[in-house]
Amino acid sequence: MIIGIDIGTQSAKAVVADENLGILGSAAQSYAVSYPKPGWAEQDPHLWEAALGPVIEAALRDAGVPKEKITTLGLAGQLDGAIATDEGGNPLHPCLIWVDKRATDVMTGIPENKVQAINGIVADPSHMAAKIVWLKQALGEVARNARYHQPVSWLVERLTAERVMDHGHASTTMLYDLKSKTWSEELLSIFGISADELPRIDNSFASAGKLSPAGAAITGLPAGISVAVGTGDDFSNPLGAGLAEPGQLACCLGTAEVVGALDSEPKIDHSGLLQTLGYPTGHYFIENPGWLSGGSVEWAVGILGFDSPAHLDQAAQSVPLGSDGVLFLPTLGGATAPEWIASARGCFYGLTPAHDRHHMARAVLEGCAFAMRDVADRLHEMQVPLESVFLLGGGARSELWAQIRADLTGLPVIVPDVADTSPVGAAVLAAVAGGYHEDVSRAAAAIGGARKTFTPNPALKAAYDDTHGAYRRLFASLKPVFEEPSR
Repeated sequence: MIIGIDIGTQSAKAVVADENLGILGSAAQSYAVSYPKPGWAEQDPHLWEAALGPVIEAALRDAGVPKEKITTLGLAGQLDGAIATDEGGNPLHPCLIWVDKRATDVMTGIPENKVQAINGIVADPSHMAAKIVWLKQALGEVARNARYHQPVSWLVERLTAERVMDHGHASTTMLYDLKSKTWSEELLSIFGISADELPRIDNSFASAGKLSPAGAAITGLPAGISVAVGTGDDFSNPLGAGLAEPGQLACCLGTAEVVGALDSEPKIDHSGLLQTLGYPTGHYFIENPGWLSGGSVEWAVGILGFDSPAHLDQAAQSVPLGSDGVLFLPTLGGATAPEWIASARGCFYGLTPAHDRHHMARAVLEGCAFAMRDVADRLHEMQVPLESVFLLGGGARSELWAQIRADLTGLPVIVPDVADTSPVGAAVLAAVAGGYHEDVSRAAAAIGGARKTFTPNPALKAAYDDTHGAYRRLFASLKPVFEEPSR
């Protein structure tokens, strides 16, 4: 039996699967995010560690499987975090999570073209290298012998005593050489970081090591079981839905909305919208790492006085396409589409006394979908094959949101019956690490389950094109404001 775990921004999720990747049980355990200042976002890593035992116990109970039956464990989770630890793996500071942009000043003078040419990603303060530099400056002498992790690799060390991260994680750091698939000496030098301060790199589906006695105490599982190296949720979400070959746009609607597609070649987007990352199957995942999408919905639920995301969704259904002229920019945590501007902030535009919270609710759903359209359009230009959209994550439960995306792109939208696929992707990696499957592609092909398809309405395409154009003009108009120094 297999355990797959996702360490998300707002909760840990676990699934219990058999050797054929049939899901037998699942569970979730929530925890908090701290936003101490505008542009800052952090979490205490011990929150994730404390969630492991309860979420595993609950998933085993849901599956009716005793812990002694578990032979392998896989982890996936939020990318772009940075944790400074001492030599024993103990955190020296809260984790700067993916949405944190406090390291903006670190990027001054960093050669953006060099970062993209070597690592294949957009030079941005959200990435690990910039956050490591900020942590070194903030911690001072305390950081002299520090080591640095992303959330998944930190937990893998806590469970196995092995310091290792996969190629997918490494490719998001601004420190990785996409061609040689190693740490780049040139980029390490640019940021003033040593390879010794980072985990070693291995395949996501490799065994990182055995669950140690300390790891057994944390998880409640038997010591000695295999623990996979694991990967980030940008990759585990589509993998857990069965994405193993090019042809589909993966749109993962969690707190962030990650949008990308597979290609057999490491194509580089010289416009700077998309990044090229390593994927567990050996393909390249050409993606945008996302904006606050589910996070925008949760925020809107609170400020607009809805009881739940489902209530907001219901209100949005009463408003026509285009929200009667109300537009929303999903840039609450900075912009990554249609351009990357870390200092951008969220915006409603077009409000009049004739509008109410129902219009604003639909505008939030449409604004996030417009950002997805920006990514899809660029992938088309790069000749990355797109035949349909895979809509994943908690936001995929909204049929209205799914239909909006089908009508907006003109592509059929496919929603698997398992919305939260990241822990399933972690189980796929564990299945290979534990010897149940020969490789990741074969393991992903074993994933079954029903799917619902939303067919685009061609009659609405022109209207959505016009509204998307208005959204782009609004962004362009506000760009000079976004780029002003923060006050």
